[in-house]
Amino acid sequence: MPTEVVEKQKQADEVSGLDALELGPKKEKGALGRRIWSSFWPKALAIAIVVGAWQIVYLSEWRPAYVFPPPADVFAELGALITEPKFWDGVQLTMTRALTGFALAVAIGTVIGAAVSQFRPLRAAIGSLITGLQTMPSIMWFPLAILLFQLGEKAILFVVVIGAAPSVANGLISGIDYVPRTWLRVGQVMGMRGIAKYRHLILPASLPSFVSGLKQGWAFSWRSLMAGELLVIVPGTVSIGVRMQTARDLSDAVAVLAYIIVVLVIGILVDQFFNAADGALRKRWGLTGN
Repeated sequence: MPTEVVEKQKQADEVSGLDALELGPKKEKGALGRRIWSSFWPKALAIAIVVGAWQIVYLSEWRPAYVFPPPADVFAELGALITEPKFWDGVQLTMTRALTGFALAVAIGTVIGAAVSQFRPLRAAIGSLITGLQTMPSIMWFPLAILLFQLGEKAILFVVVIGAAPSVANGLISGIDYVPRTWLRVGQVMGMRGIAKYRHLILPASLPSFVSGLKQGWAFSWRSLMAGELLVIVPGTVSIGVRMQTARDLSDAVAVLAYIIVVLVIGILVDQFFNAADGALRKRWGLTGN
């Protein structure tokens, strides 16, 4: 076996050994039913509290029933909606826009974040600009988006990307910034250079912060998309936002609240995905409690 191959194998084994020292010990999994219940009951309790408070406000007659309907009417409307094929067509369109815009934001934000974290002049030039873009309300971009792309899909995607990319970039920048200097020196002693240094050291160490940036980026992209679908009505498309806007035009409060619940549920489901990814990372690095 060539000496070069042996050296590379030895280096990979050493890196794996260091990773094993950092990882938390494996724990026995509890009963599946117990874990499902422990995850389910807090969410069920929160839903019960919200629905109970909603019913109390309705019974207080704070607003007329046609403006603020009871939970029973809204859930009945929601049950009817989810049996309609057109409803799922709207959900599919909205999720396609969301995933497309988010994927573009991740690609752009990752490239910018990696470049800014490595080049000090670039950070001095646009570091604060990225944070400023992150704090800007997404709705401020829609007039420009409409001027640039008219009332079309590109206008919506433009705002989704520009709303989410700064969060992704900042997450990667923060993750790379907080890689311990000791780890970098150890990597240098072990001969890590270029791509190997990023693959085996910097990227794994910055991954938890990067996942947090992705989660925040998704939140910004989802909010931007909902605002875009309410403001930019693309002819011939019927998304969740368009259906909600139609319900508002018809003063159909029951349908409006039903679509609000749909948007909320989708947001919670995606958030659970990111929480699972974050939990897996924490467990892998031994950061979870006993």
